[in-house]
Amino acid sequence: MFGKNLITILIIGTLISASGCFSGRRGKGDAIKIQGAGSSFVNPLMQKWVSEYGKLNSNVRIDYQSIGSGGGVKQVKERTIQFGATDVAMSDADLKSAPSEIIHIPVILGAVVLTYNLAEVSQTLRFSPATIADIFLGKITRWDDERIKADNPDVALPSAPLTVVHRSDGSGTSAVFTNYLSKVSPEWKEKVGEGTSPSFPVGLGGKGNEGVTGQIKQTPNTIGYVELAYAVKNKMPVGEIKNKAGKYILPNFATVTNAAAESINETPDDLRVSLTDAAGADAYPISSYVYVLIYKDQPDEILGKTLVDFLSWGINDGQRFAESLYYAPLPQEMVKRTSTKIALVSHNGKSLRTQ
Repeated sequence: MFGKNLITILIIGTLISASGCFSGRRGKGDAIKIQGAGSSFVNPLMQKWVSEYGKLNSNVRIDYQSIGSGGGVKQVKERTIQFGATDVAMSDADLKSAPSEIIHIPVILGAVVLTYNLAEVSQTLRFSPATIADIFLGKITRWDDERIKADNPDVALPSAPLTVVHRSDGSGTSAVFTNYLSKVSPEWKEKVGEGTSPSFPVGLGGKGNEGVTGQIKQTPNTIGYVELAYAVKNKMPVGEIKNKAGKYILPNFATVTNAAAESINETPDDLRVSLTDAAGADAYPISSYVYVLIYKDQPDEILGKTLVDFLSWGINDGQRFAESLYYAPLPQEMVKRTSTKIALVSHNGKSLRTQ
């Protein structure tokens, strides 16, 4: 009899424990754990944010995994994480296929850059849009091609084969880069198009910004695209790109912010916008917001409130870490609009923002 009662008690206890987990209840003093994943583009900044926010909130444990924007979108839709991060906004089709309404929170600005491994050249190389498209279409196969020479008339380019490196995983960085190429090259738009997993005509693949950076750094005569922070941290050269106004522009705090400023008035209410090929004279042409993706209706009040607080901190106090990590902070107008968007996040119809 005692044995049967003990089994019954154990079963009931297990069910109560499981029920507490599914309903979001926690014991007093338990750590609040939040899981995020996605963009490798934003990973250096996200790791800094997680560390700094953790110092201010010792009971919060946020983990962010750099798996690529495609993975972040997928896992958010599957509800296996509390937030995703992507360098390109979700499509209408992706949003419609999600189980509930997802909102986009711009958290920072960044730049996709061309970096290369060319030991014989010390000058910064310049690239026009047509030249970039021809390189990634496989039409330019040598560094001393006339089209690269035309962009760099004062540079002694080596007679060496040119190897392209691109992303092999589902990538927001790829989506931003191919969105740019689709705007500046009709041939690219027709033959390849844009997206997180484009079918590149030529080149070697690397996983994540980390993988592409490593491939280029280790392989002579290569060229590829990565987020600015990865090139700078690895002491790799960054090319100047000819913008829509005809100026060769380097990516930095000011030129990326200029690209965002050009699009503020045209940014729709849902904040999904492309910044590539911006019209401003001093705008860097392959700039992008990074978005955090979260469900508008949060099933767990405590997790939802913590996530809202983390994002509110990120778009305000967290912006001070941007420049040292080679990102550009949000324009003030976008901070205001993003704050309004965060205020929409709710649990059972009640806003979770506390300030």
